[in-house]
Amino acid sequence: MSDSQIKLTSDEALVLSRWLEKLQMTDLSRVVDDPAVWAPIHRIAGTLDKTLPELFAPDCDQRLEAARQRLRRED
Repeated sequence: MSDSQIKLTSDEALVLSRWLEKLQMTDLSRVVDDPAVWAPIHRIAGTLDKTLPELFAPDCDQRLEAARQRLRRED
């Protein structure tokens, strides 16, 4: 099987990264009933962390909120 790729906008990636961070800080077994899903969750979160310099910017919270607002308008 070949590797799969998922394309996200920068806004989607930033919002998803923060959500995954919160998810990982919880007891995953309460949210995700199949431990087999944990590995991909951790892999996606790690990949986002490595590719999003915005996560380490001093104004990350403002960028995150702006991204959330833009994504909410798209719905």
